[in-house]
Amino acid sequence: MKISVLGTGRWGSCIAWYLDKIGNEVVSCGLKDAPDFQALYNTHKNDYLTFPESIEVTSDLKYAVERAEVIVISISSQFLRSYMKDISKYNLDGKIFVLCMKGVDVETGKRLSQVMEEFVDTDKTPVAVWVGPGHPQDYVRGIPNCMVIDSKNEEVKRKLVNEFSSDLIRFYIGTDLIGSEIGAAAKNVVGIAAGILDGLNMTSLKGALMSRGTREIGRLIKALGGNEISAYGLCHLGDYEATLFSPWSHNRRYGEEFAKGNKFDKLAEGVMTSKALKKLGDMYDVELPIVTAVYNVLFEGTDIMGEINKMFSRNVKSEF
Repeated sequence: MKISVLGTGRWGSCIAWYLDKIGNEVVSCGLKDAPDFQALYNTHKNDYLTFPESIEVTSDLKYAVERAEVIVISISSQFLRSYMKDISKYNLDGKIFVLCMKGVDVETGKRLSQVMEEFVDTDKTPVAVWVGPGHPQDYVRGIPNCMVIDSKNEEVKRKLVNEFSSDLIRFYIGTDLIGSEIGAAAKNVVGIAAGILDGLNMTSLKGALMSRGTREIGRLIKALGGNEISAYGLCHLGDYEATLFSPWSHNRRYGEEFAKGNKFDKLAEGVMTSKALKKLGDMYDVELPIVTAVYNVLFEGTDIMGEINKMFSRNVKSEF
């Protein structure tokens, strides 16, 4: 299968490496002046992996889009709309898009597949999402994991699961696109909360954070029309180890450094996602205490311990 992976960052490069490894014809496409693209273009490697010669690296977006049967996008979620303005100039009929980033559009509160619907007719150009746990550092060492592919198009998601599955990644067929997208985005917000607890030497509280965070996101998924049980699947709870505990998690690390008063410069999708989820909670009248606490400390400048104490002083209620 001819696949173009748009985005040459940590995850985009790993996806290109993986899809080549399982026998596809892969092009890796990035922005010409971006340092991550330059590393792959000039040396065929980055800090995480080495590309085989079979992967073509290019900055020619037109070429990458037009050659592909499947177009995988792995960029910062907040740039998807502006990126699609360029991509939608080309004929996209019959191509399949796979979104491999986890976020919610902060301006509108739309899921990323909904943003795509502004640019493509999904009857002619199906859109799928690829979510779940895993780090490039583990995959390149041969450590397997499980992930999910979801889409409104039943035939497309089954095709992708069958084509992409291997002994390195076991894919499951998603059954709830709303839950898959919201759950995947929200785990990054919980990851920032976990990092804040690490930074405060309150790591033992992360178990409660996991339990109550999953319950909170389940309520939001249900309010949006999805199945709340999705929050307990691979898209959200199943991704907690990689996001709430791993030293490689950018979101956890962001929260830890924030709590210590330090700056963390790498992309942490959970920052803007906390703002987007706060908006959705307000729109759908869903109580999101953890999301709100993260939003408050990041955007309103409230005191971290004050937010934690506020959650502990909430009214007594049943667990379920």
